[in-house]
Amino acid sequence: MPQGTVKYFDPETNTGTVLLDNQDELPVDAETFAASGLIELRLGQRVRFEIEGAGDGRRVRALNLVSF
Repeated sequence: MPQGTVKYFDPETNTGTVLLDNQDELPVDAETFAASGLIELRLGQRVRFEIEGAGDGRRVRALNLVSF
């Protein structure tokens, strides 16, 4: 499962972006965030996720925090 870092998160809309380790950015939509069961995301937080779609239509489909 790919990992990345939260680059942006808006708690009012529950949307944001994740910066993959290869420097690509993927959007996180409110539906995915709600399904994750998380209360909030913080900038710089490490996450593990699944990717849906291809090319410019890729997005985060499932989201989990990385445990240290």
